Order: sequence, then C-alpha cells, then structure tokens
Amino acid sequence: MEMHRNKRQGWSFFLYLCMCGGICESFLYLVPEEKKSGSLVANLLEDLKVEDVKELSARGARLVSKSSKQFLQLDPHSGNLLLKDRIDREGFCGQKDPCVLISEIVLENPLQVHRIEVQIEDVNDNSPHFSKKEFLLEIPEQTPLNTRFPLESAKDADRGENGVQNYTLSPNDHFRLGVQSHSDGSKSAELVLEKQLDREENARLFLILSAIDGGTPKRTGTAKIVIDVLDNNDNVPQFHQSLYKVKVLENAPPNTLVAKVEATDRDLGSNADITYSFGQVPENVLRSFKLNKHTGELIVAGTIDYEEDKSYAMNIKATDGGGLSAYCKVVVEVQDTNDNAPEVTVTSITSPFPEDSPPDTVAALFSVTDQDSGDNGRTSCIIETNLPFILKTSENNYYQLVIQQPLDREGVSEYNITITATDWGSPRLTSTKIINVQISDVNDNSPVFEMSYYELPIVENNIPGLLMGLVHADDLDTEQNAKITYSLLPGKVSDQPVSSYVSINSETGNLYSIRSLDYEQVKDFQVTVRAVDSGSPPLSSQVMVRVIVMDENDNAPFILYPLQNGTSPSNDLVPRGAEAGYLVTKVVAVDRDSGQNSWLTYELLKATEPGLFSVGAQNGEVKTMRPIHKRDTFKQKLIIGVRDNGHPPQSTSATLSILLVDGFSDPYMKMLDIPKEEMMEKEDRTLTMYLVICLAVISFIFLVSMLVFVAIKIQKRRKFVESSTLNFPVVPNFPENSGDVDAGSLSRAYNYEVCLAGGSLNSEFRFLRPLFPVFSVEPAQNQGDSRISGHHAEDQVSSQLAEYLRA
Repeated sequence: MEMHRNKRQGWSFFLYLCMCGGICESFLYLVPEEKKSGSLVANLLEDLKVEDVKELSARGARLVSKSSKQFLQLDPHSGNLLLKDRIDREGFCGQKDPCVLISEIVLENPLQVHRIEVQIEDVNDNSPHFSKKEFLLEIPEQTPLNTRFPLESAKDADRGENGVQNYTLSPNDHFRLGVQSHSDGSKSAELVLEKQLDREENARLFLILSAIDGGTPKRTGTAKIVIDVLDNNDNVPQFHQSLYKVKVLENAPPNTLVAKVEATDRDLGSNADITYSFGQVPENVLRSFKLNKHTGELIVAGTIDYEEDKSYAMNIKATDGGGLSAYCKVVVEVQDTNDNAPEVTVTSITSPFPEDSPPDTVAALFSVTDQDSGDNGRTSCIIETNLPFILKTSENNYYQLVIQQPLDREGVSEYNITITATDWGSPRLTSTKIINVQISDVNDNSPVFEMSYYELPIVENNIPGLLMGLVHADDLDTEQNAKITYSLLPGKVSDQPVSSYVSINSETGNLYSIRSLDYEQVKDFQVTVRAVDSGSPPLSSQVMVRVIVMDENDNAPFILYPLQNGTSPSNDLVPRGAEAGYLVTKVVAVDRDSGQNSWLTYELLKATEPGLFSVGAQNGEVKTMRPIHKRDTFKQKLIIGVRDNGHPPQSTSATLSILLVDGFSDPYMKMLDIPKEEMMEKEDRTLTMYLVICLAVISFIFLVSMLVFVAIKIQKRRKFVESSTLNFPVVPNFPENSGDVDAGSLSRAYNYEVCLAGGSLNSEFRFLRPLFPVFSVEPAQNQGDSRISGHHAEDQVSSQLAEYLRA
C-alpha cells in the first residue's frame, strides 16, 4: 500500500507539470483481475472535465490502446470506461509488479490526449505449484543433526498476499520444516534433520510438502519428497562461497562463461569426487544456462534477454562420491544492450484530408517508444524534406504532423510520409513507419462514357431478363464524387414505353431485355442512357444505345398454293399424252424469316409412281420426267416438302392430287368414268393378295410339321441310346442331306419368291427350298415378268386396292 501511495504522489506531481496542449494529464484507476466483460472501470466525464456526455461524441472521443490487445472500451453515450474482455493479470503481466494497462483517450477539436493507466490488482485465482510432483533427496545416515536441506520454492502466479505465504510438512520422526523469509517478500522452505537417520532401520522416507498462499480462500499446492538414506559418508562437500553474484550482457553468445563455482571434500577416493548439478531451479534457468558437472563452470546455453528476465537466481548442488551434497546460490544479473529498435505508434490520423485545409492543421498524431533503458531508450524522430508537412514535438515522445503549405489534390492525390525514429544507443538503431495521407476531392468532373455511341445486337426470341451488354462511364473524381448511377431516359418503342423493353442496372450499367423480342415485329430501336455521379451538386452525361434485333429461324415455310386448309385438295389434270417436261403445276411457299432463313428448297418426298414427276428445287415447279403410259395409275398423289436454309432448318409439306385423263372435254372429270383396264388391274391385285395369304398359311403348316418330325426323331434317339450297352456305341444312320437332328433345326434355309404379272388375272407364285419341288401358279395372261419380294408385293397390292376403292 505504501508503494501505491508513493506512485499516486508521483502521478500527482506529473499531472501538475503537464501542459494543457496536445498532451494533457494522466489518470490512474484500479481494477481487480478476472472481472467479467462489460464491468465498469470508471466514469471519465469528471476527470476529463466534460460537462455533458454529448460533448464526447461531438469531439470524436476514442480510446487508443498501447498494447497489442484492446482490453478496454469507451462508451461515448455515458462516458464509462468498461472492460472489453476479461483480464488475466498473470497472462498479461506475468511476474511484473505493478501490472499496468496503458491506454490513451483522444479528443478532437481541440485535440487532447489523456494518458489512462489501469492498474490490474491481483486476486487469488492461482494455486501454488511445484515444478515436479516428486522430489528425490539422498541423505547419508550419519548426517549431523540440524543439517538443513533446501527445498524448491513453490511458484504462485499471484502476487503479494495471494502468493505463497507458508509451507507445511507431513508429520514424521526425523525432520521438521524451516521456513525462511527474504527481503523481496518471498519465502523458501528447507528440511531440518532432528533425529539421526539409520539406513538399516528405514532406508527410504516419504514426506508431503505443502505450500499455502495468503488469499481468501487459501489455496494449497503439494509435492512428495522421497528421501533415500545413504550409507556412511561423514564429510559433506563445502563451497568456497555460499552466494555468487555475477553479471552477464544480454544476447551473450552461447558458451559464454558466466561463473565458476567450486567445492571441496575432505574425504578421499570416490567420496571426494565432486559433481555439480542444478538444484531445484525454474525452467527459464534451464533454458538459458548450462552447468559443467565436473568443473562447476556456468555457461550461456540459450537466449539472454534483458526485457524478459533482468536477473536469474539458481541453486547449485555439489555431490561427492558418497552421495553427500552441499548447496550454494548463484545470482546472475543481466545488463541491458541496445537490441530494440524504436517503435512508432500512430494515435490519430486524418485521412482523407481536405485539400482546402488551412496551415497548422494537425494531420496525424503519433508516439515513439523504445523497450531499452537509459540512452538506449531515448529517441529522436524526423520526416522527409520537400513535403507540405512538418513535425512538432509534444510531451512524452509525442509528435504532431501538421500542414505547412497549401495542398493541391489535382497535383498530388496522396502522400506516403516516411517517419524515421532513431535511438541514442550504441550502435544506434532505426525504424521507419509510412503514414498514408490521402487528399479529398471536390466534384468538378462529369462522367464520361467509354464510347460516344453503342450498338448492342440481340437474337430474337430471347429469354426475358437476358443481358444484352453494358455501358460504362468513368469519372475523374474520387470516392463518392466518382460513384456513378445509370438510368434510362423516357422514350417510345412501337408506341410503348422503352422501359417495357429494356432495363438497366443502376450500379453496373448492364442492359437487360425485359421481354422476348420478335424480329418480324421490331428490327431495332434506340434508348438513351444517363450517367449521374453522387457529388454535390451531381454532374451527368448521356449516350445513345441502339439495340439491333437479329433474326433466327423460328418460322416454318408457309404454303400459299395449293392451299392446305384441311378441305379436299383440288385435282390437277394431266393429259395422258403429255411428254417429258410437261408443267403440271407450281408449289408456291413463303417464309417470314429473313436472309438465308427464308431461302426455300423444294423436294419430292413421296409419289404414287416414282420417277414420273419431278419438282424444281428452287422454283417448286412440278413437271413430268417421262411420257405417261397407259398402265400408269389414273390418280396420282404427290407429297412435296418445302425446307428453309436456317439452322436448324424448318420444313413443311404439301399434298398434290393429279388425275391422268385422255382429254379436257369434261372440266369436272367425274370419278365414275374410270377405264375398264384399271378396274381389271385392281381385280388382279385383289386376287394376288388372297393368294399371298394362302401361301403364308401353307408355309406355316409345313414348318410346324417339320418341327414335330424333328422332335419325334430326337425322342427316339434318346430312348435308343438309353437301351444300348457301353460296349456298342450307337451310330446314327441318317441320310447325308437330312437335317441335324441334334441341333434341333433344319440344315438348310427356306425362302420363297412371289412373281407377279402386272395387269393379269392370275399371278405366279414359287416357293423354293431344298429337296422339295417348287409349286407355281401359271398366269392366265402374261403382260410382262416383274418380280418383287413377297413383302413388297403385299404392300403394293394393298396400296393399289386402297387407291381403287378411293377412286
């Protein structure tokens, strides 16, 4: 408490000396560790001499932490300084005392910086602990009474009264516990021998050492002490000094000699051979130093850092060959070297900075610190020359970056200012930090489109919402003054608002088609796009965009002549005396598409008499390819296909009915006046169809008979094989040309031909197969031998019969 009182007096003296300029007075607050987040530390209104909490927000009050993690936060609505996160004093400060969290509160207009120190008070949240659960001591049985054996001190992360205050030892017959208090407030324990040890009576002892802190409630840590009683060795090693104090420079290289301890033993032989080892020492000692067990030389093994540990204390044990030990203490003080460069911390910076700011306006406030001590921690700071800024020094190593000359954003839009900080150590160390100060702009530039005129092609029948393209404008201004918004100006497309055809993304300038476009209705249209920036006042420009609709093959050809309206088609008359090349009619078709999508091609898809008529591929003219014969059917039917040249092509068809007549005396050509020869031909075809049906039935019966015959043969063969003996194999005796009974099928293929004589009352049929005679029917009248297969004959008979019935 006396230390805190002296500290408060020192701060009172500091507050008295502070100037009310850029840097003002400091405040000290106390807060216990482990308080929950959001806890109140203090209300700053009274200390900051602020009458109304609204003044905090008006002056842009903010809290700047000097540590890497922000533990505090300022509530600008109440002026309360709150804990942002739970603070663990041991994790934050370690063994450093006092533990102070340094922050700064910055007020603008006028600029004020107040130093805030929050001292973290310790609470008893850590239990004492030993470095090991079990310690082994080897004590000879002839050790004199009242001999003391130092024990490792327990470590407690807490400080003061919450640290280790006492030690206790489990009840035993040989030892008592001695507790020593030191000038730094710490306590250590040692075993004191009260009763002579007898190895033959008890060779090993087990004790429990407890460390108790002074907190409320008290916390305890324990460790087991195992004592091995050694046999006779009546001389204990003796150190020349019980305490060694040495100094070592930080960052000393490995294997640097720090100290040499020496002990002697009056015994002879192996009992006089002394080995040196560390006693119960902290882990940081083992990381930093190494002890030669034969010579007692203490050398550097790791990194020595003054900023981490300013001193090391260790116990060194000397043990002779008989197991007797003695202890000495070595205290190593670390001397500081200039191994830390200055650190530049920016507290406040105004960016972007208005280009019309007057001189002496503060652009940035920063501080320079150095972790070293003495001259190694003193610093100086400079910036580059030929800049419109200068540095002004404040208290506590604070610097202000102020304007010296007028600024011009059109000349220089930003400044990267390099701050160079140098300490006064030897050799001097330097660090740099770059501060970026951007110059804000005024809105003096209108948006400019990349092109003076846009043409956007789009294929018809598009999906609504399709992206057609984009327009883009640039603004030489920056930030909000360069933020551009796009819109469509009012207009008409086919007597409808342009907004019903096109929409635009106000941020990106993407143009979208709202509806599906039809090239046959709208081939192109124009819209006007306007670009407006967000400055004050806003500036704008506009551009014309022409949308070109591209045709696709979405219309099939349409037959104009002959009409295909579902009614009975008209008949075209062709005299039977027409020669080759006779123009019968002309198919006329159109296509609503354009370009190659409307190029039409005509072709003959189907005809009653193939080879009789042809169609012009380009003009659709139907002409005769040969002279008309008397045997040609009276009524001819043509199917004409019309296909465009699109991708993919579209097509349609037209049906033509053509009558072959002897003359044009009767313009109506009554259907009852059919030539007798054609009636006879139709009767012949009907008879042919009946004969084909009979032939199919006979073939089916024959095949069934052959299958039954083969099945009977197979059955007899199996019975014969079963009744025969093993000595007489059965050899089948069949004709060479007979079928393979075992295969279950005939050895030869069976086929047939139908020979029809056109125009006769009878037709010739022949059924061909091996080993069987051919049956045929002779025609009554032979008008030519034309052979077709059975299936083709049946199709032709059916088609002729149907035409006859329709006629």
